[in-house]
Amino acid sequence: MNALEQRLEYPLGDRLPEPGHTIEVAPGVRWLRMGLPFALDHINLWLLRDQADGPDGAVQGWTIVDCGITNDATREAWERVFEHELDGLPVLRVIVTHMHPDHIGLAHWLTERWGCRLWISATDFNAARIASQSTTGYGGDAAARFFASHGLNDAESIGKVRARSNYYATMVPQVPTQFRRLMDGLELRIGAHGWRCIAGYGHAPEHMSLYCDELKVLISGDMLLPRISTNVSVFDVEPEGNPLPLYLRSLRALEPLHHDTLVLPAHGRPFRGLHERVQQLLTHHDERFAEVRQACAQSPCSAADLLPVMFKRKLDLHQTTFAIGEAIAHLHALWIGGELRRVTDAEGVHRFVPA
Repeated sequence: MNALEQRLEYPLGDRLPEPGHTIEVAPGVRWLRMGLPFALDHINLWLLRDQADGPDGAVQGWTIVDCGITNDATREAWERVFEHELDGLPVLRVIVTHMHPDHIGLAHWLTERWGCRLWISATDFNAARIASQSTTGYGGDAAARFFASHGLNDAESIGKVRARSNYYATMVPQVPTQFRRLMDGLELRIGAHGWRCIAGYGHAPEHMSLYCDELKVLISGDMLLPRISTNVSVFDVEPEGNPLPLYLRSLRALEPLHHDTLVLPAHGRPFRGLHERVQQLLTHHDERFAEVRQACAQSPCSAADLLPVMFKRKLDLHQTTFAIGEAIAHLHALWIGGELRRVTDAEGVHRFVPA
């Protein structure tokens, strides 16, 4: 546990759900984990006790929050959950916080399996449908050209990015054709409790966290993580994007929540210390901005030039694409904010200098 984590409280200690099983973290709220084939090797998913109107009265069941990627191992893990953890009750709806593959990947299978509806923001629903048919941001020719324009000139890496033209679709081969729209401030009645949608921006187009004031529980998705900072990147589909100020404003929007809120993140362990973690992340980005300013003041910098400045560890290709996207996000925040100036050389590489 690092020094920042030691300032947070983990009420469940080191307990983790066994594969195919759950841990109850609050009344009617169960935690489960699925594996991921990345350095970040897991995602937390949630079951909420629910009920719906049926022809013969109220139907008891469950709401699923987030789905895992599409692969056989995740489907098999879900089948074990259905067998052991639903108390013989059906799944009544599937809520997805945002469109990234580990969150929406199996939404089509789950909704078909249980004959229920997907609930998600309209922006992320449409972004997922587009990406599942034509990968954007994650690989292919456009992504390779974009990363090259920001200084990633290693031929092997560019070749691998170009070859990943179906990267998103391998984990999200299909998106449900219908959905119910989640919007900021929308109040959902899920079983015995009310949950309020809180929109967050910067990490995904329109991420939805869920907050229950009665339980003092926040399902934060990827917007607030206890151990790592949320990735905020610029991708080729919006090459002059400026997502980082949006993300920082979204973090501050969580500050009015109760100080004793139990945060249920998509990665890592449930924790208390929401306000402490928000401040840690704001400070983290202030420090990254300071590093970027200093580096650009010493010599013109591309995003690739900043990778060893901002990321001290060795990165694989998957991590490099996210890291360079995040470096661009910091550069763009300072460029569009008027602190830096962008210059483009004869090879089409963007570098940034003090304005």
